Amino acid sequence: MGLGRLSPFARCCSRAFLQLRAGGEGVRQRRCLSSGSPTSASHWSKVVSDAEKIVGYPTSFMSLRCLLSDELSNIAMQVRKLVGTKHPLLNTARSFVYDSRNNLQTRGLVVLLISKAAGPSNAADISLQKDMISGIYSSQRSLAEVTELIHTAFLVHRGIVNVGELTSLDGPLKDMQFGNKMAILSGDFLLANACTGLAQLHNTKVVEIMSSAIGELVQGIYYENSNLAKESGLTDDIGISTWEEQIFLSHSALLAKSCQAAMELAKHDAGIQNMAFKYGKHMSMSHKLNVDIQPFVKENSTGTVAFSLNSAPVVLHQELIGREAWMKQIREVQIKESLLDYTKLQDAIKAGKGVTSAIDLCRFHGNRALEALECFPPSEARSALKNIVYAVTRFS
Repeated sequence: MGLGRLSPFARCCSRAFLQLRAGGEGVRQRRCLSSGSPTSASHWSKVVSDAEKIVGYPTSFMSLRCLLSDELSNIAMQVRKLVGTKHPLLNTARSFVYDSRNNLQTRGLVVLLISKAAGPSNAADISLQKDMISGIYSSQRSLAEVTELIHTAFLVHRGIVNVGELTSLDGPLKDMQFGNKMAILSGDFLLANACTGLAQLHNTKVVEIMSSAIGELVQGIYYENSNLAKESGLTDDIGISTWEEQIFLSHSALLAKSCQAAMELAKHDAGIQNMAFKYGKHMSMSHKLNVDIQPFVKENSTGTVAFSLNSAPVVLHQELIGREAWMKQIREVQIKESLLDYTKLQDAIKAGKGVTSAIDLCRFHGNRALEALECFPPSEARSALKNIVYAVTRFS
């Protein structure tokens, strides 16, 4: 699909993202945290590597056909012009080539693993089993690629900078404006390819499921950026129940509904689809909680402290001590206006019960994910799915 023929949906998404407050240092820090390894790099890499062997090929090359297309190659040539600038799109592009700490394509891996764990249904046409490779239908592999394309597109779109908030330290305005154009263009291209891939599955139910996931992802990122605006003003704290609802939209809906859609492609009944949905939902919730917890439990050798005031340990800390006590702590660490001493604030939060409560919540969602797997027969794929849960609920 050429760039000049982007779908109306992709154009709509680009307009929506232009309206989102996706710029500023706080956003860049949060994006870095949200894509980070949930546990030690070596342990997580082993879990992912072992899982990839089960599904047949490394998922890091899942979207290679799209990434090596002529259209995206032209975009890549333009992105090279950003070298030497501070636009966040450059860091996103680097991560596609090599990043030893991050596994950006674990969503597709989970879709493949749960497809193999479930296997073919009794209602599936026996002739379709000839289309299976390593126990996975080709349509399910295509769905995994679509999932990664959607995730990558939104990751790129998150790099759009709010030029109204830039300072002289961010570099020339024209560089940031050019970077924004490239982020919109490349993100739209990936979304357009995802929409084409969905249509090629020839399954209206799957298209409906995945379209709703995209809509929820847009809604979740809108809430995420609204909370960021509130965070800068230190007003309107959210409770943990609201936090979970919003995190489901921005971080869990895509994986949960991709797992559900994979079961639909294999013609599994509604019960199996629901269990697959629950696994994707609760596993990704555990992952997000683990990522939020890391700044409070890992050793800090850099001397810098970075965490969001809307991360789970902070939200739980606020709930447990009450609004008045929280605002008093904020005033005590406030340097000027909305500038805070995050080291002192981190110490105050660690002294409370917010971090341990977040760990308990992470393990709660992990247990729910493990419970959902019980409906699948014992297999290497199911064991790999369990190992992923164990990895994201590990804090030592």
